[in-house]
Amino acid sequence: MGVFADGFATANREKLLYAAKTHTTGEGGFRSFDTPGPGTNTERLFAAGWSACFQSAMTVVAREKKIRLPTDTAIEVEVDLDEHLADNTYFLRARIIVSLPGVDRELALTIVNEAHQACPYSQATRGNVDTALYLV
Repeated sequence: MGVFADGFATANREKLLYAAKTHTTGEGGFRSFDTPGPGTNTERLFAAGWSACFQSAMTVVAREKKIRLPTDTAIEVEVDLDEHLADNTYFLRARIIVSLPGVDRELALTIVNEAHQACPYSQATRGNVDTALYLV
């Protein structure tokens, strides 16, 4: 899968139960936006781990290409917990939204696609979690 799916068409037989959203910066910081207050949950932790891993994968890809990622690189990973209403089974969906300010768009697309191939979280979820990639 390459960058830039159009998102997900949610059939009326599915129900979104929860959406976790994290934001990781090129400087290694991470924030969560999905719920206020202390504590965490599995979807939020999964999104945080995936965004940090994806950041590392992009850094490796950029280094192989002899370039340095901008310090204001940002990655948002959104993980949805959904339910199939027909059989009450649960599944995950994810969106990876990447910002590489100042990087040529074609080069940025290459970095994101190659990072998605290299990232262990992306590898582990491939074929199991519908994932859409976006470059903004």
